[in-house]
Amino acid sequence: MDTIVRLRVKKELDNRQHKSILGLKGSIISKGYTDIIHISDEGEEFHINYFSVPQQERETILEYVALYLKENKLEKSATLL
Repeated sequence: MDTIVRLRVKKELDNRQHKSILGLKGSIISKGYTDIIHISDEGEEFHINYFSVPQQERETILEYVALYLKENKLEKSATLL
């Protein structure tokens, strides 16, 4: 059974942050974790990026995303939900 991974991303990003978030989404797709990442609005400040993953891969993906956010200094710009 698939599960949903959600990432809250600030709408106001500088160029470096924006490129890093795009890189994260691209790597999630290129690594085969998902085929598509959906985006929805959450008020005036945030977008929610979400995608489906197999339940057995959920922890691996969460660890990957958390490490990516930390390495790229995006903890204040994006958070896992």
